[in-house]
Amino acid sequence: MIMRIFQVTTRPGKEAAFAEFFHGTAIPLMKGTEGIVEVLPGAARAESPREFSFVMVWRDLDALKAFVGEDYTTPHIDPAEDELVESRTIRHYDLVGQA
Repeated sequence: MIMRIFQVTTRPGKEAAFAEFFHGTAIPLMKGTEGIVEVLPGAARAESPREFSFVMVWRDLDALKAFVGEDYTTPHIDPAEDELVESRTIRHYDLVGQA
């Protein structure tokens, strides 16, 4: 399994708009995506009000590529989030310790 960690920093002043997108669009989309075993969304906290993240566990690399394309190392961007986001990071790991 592949663990994909996606982190976003919103543009200043766009926190509320991104939170609406995150809860209303991004979380339901990821939870309903074929090939995802688990989705752990992380919403902003008081000490980091512009930061959001997803930890996603994908069944395998083929499932991930079916969703994002061959270039899976580049963050997949929903057009609705582009104007709200200042920066994005994406990292991938092999998930260990799972049965």
